[in-house]
Amino acid sequence: MESASVIAIGEALIDRLGPPGGDPSIDLPISDCLGGAPANVACALGRLGVNVSFIGSLGNDSFGKQFKNLLIQRGINTAGLQQDNSRPTRIVLVRRDVEGERFFEGFQGDKGLGFADQALSREQIIRDWPQVKDNTNWLIIGTIPLASEVSSRAFLWVIEKAFMSGIKIALDLNWRPTFWRDKISTELAPSISEKKEIYRIFKYVSLIKLAKEEAKWFFNSSNPVKISSSLSHRPSVVVTDGSNPISWLINNHLGHSIAISPPSVVDTTGAGDAFTAGLIYKLLKVDLDQISQHKAEEIVQFATACGAHVCQGIGAIEPQPYLKDLEKFLSLSNGGMS
Repeated sequence: MESASVIAIGEALIDRLGPPGGDPSIDLPISDCLGGAPANVACALGRLGVNVSFIGSLGNDSFGKQFKNLLIQRGINTAGLQQDNSRPTRIVLVRRDVEGERFFEGFQGDKGLGFADQALSREQIIRDWPQVKDNTNWLIIGTIPLASEVSSRAFLWVIEKAFMSGIKIALDLNWRPTFWRDKISTELAPSISEKKEIYRIFKYVSLIKLAKEEAKWFFNSSNPVKISSSLSHRPSVVVTDGSNPISWLINNHLGHSIAISPPSVVDTTGAGDAFTAGLIYKLLKVDLDQISQHKAEEIVQFATACGAHVCQGIGAIEPQPYLKDLEKFLSLSNGGMS
């Protein structure tokens, strides 16, 4: 088994996409795409040739088996992948508008015990950890495992263990209220109690990537300098805003980068996760504490290309680029990679 440079932990699930402008619970045709932010990032890194491990839990069902096969095909270490015989792989209903933007509308498949990703076993992770952690440089996390008491215990154990081992931690905040609430809510902003659960992990992270609206909800500012300064350890911060410019503070270098526009947008699902994978891919090659202004600009540009490339296809994983795709993409966008 190859050692991993990156560990991604969290949900692996199915994005059930309805037709543009339609309802995925009733309208046809639907597309079932493998997804889940941490799994998306792991698969994107695998396609870029990175040694990566995935820690998560899938149901013992056809979707779970299909997902495991995909991870193996991408060369991902699945020693930390758990199989739940009581709970299914989660199906997320994703509504798309005619421009490709997506909205999460709830779940399907629950038989009364919840979903496999909600029951990630801390005890099994402890047993599997020696086969997962070797030679790891970065741990990639989101926030959805914190929404379930069982998965939260496992998730926090990994974060604390990684932090104590000197592994750098990257957080893609990925606020999804549907995962935190028993009923579909029209209130998108996090509650005080939901914020409290998420705030507890900020102290561990070296890099925070979040969307502009998430920044305002959790930090009352979309300014990366203010966000970083609000935390005692001053992490690097990247704030995305769809197709608008990206604001970032990386190793105390401040910048704004124009988002690269793909030739056509089919589906934006997974664009942010591909962006995160692009950041981590580049950060594996440098010391975060030694990055220059120019290098930071190059890193964000590469990540932007990763996100834009994914928007050209359906689902989060299948359209993920190879390195040769990104070289071509960046060449067409700005005359060549720096």
